[in-house]
Amino acid sequence: MPKTYLATGRIWDDEVQERVNKHQARRDAGWRTVECPLDLSEPLAKLPAGEIVLIDCATMWLSNHLMEGSDLAEAQAALLDALRGCAAQWIIVSNEVGQGIVPDNAMARQFREAQGRLNIALAAEAETVVQVVVGLPQLLKGEMP
Repeated sequence: MPKTYLATGRIWDDEVQERVNKHQARRDAGWRTVECPLDLSEPLAKLPAGEIVLIDCATMWLSNHLMEGSDLAEAQAALLDALRGCAAQWIIVSNEVGQGIVPDNAMARQFREAQGRLNIALAAEAETVVQVVVGLPQLLKGEMP
């Protein structure tokens, strides 16, 4: 089965570059990587049935939109439409950011709330939702693959 990795991270410094290098080294040669820090709609639309796509990750994608000053509700709606129209099987990595303390600044609170809304919307679209805590998968919706 063909595999595509949609990478949403941006390389800001040497530390991030090292993380990217480690991610790339873990993937075998069967993966095709597409860098898409903001626009996931275009690459998702191009994927055929029978392919699997890993989006890594929704949290970085949302951070990128926040830093760009994007309309977050509009960006989320476009992503959800793209997922609904995607012929490939998709898997999305995302982070739960709402289980800690309430952030002390407006931008962090905006991000926390937006990430929570995005995760709820993604879970509603997904057939299966698995939360991984301390390396242990916890099935929240659907059946384990």
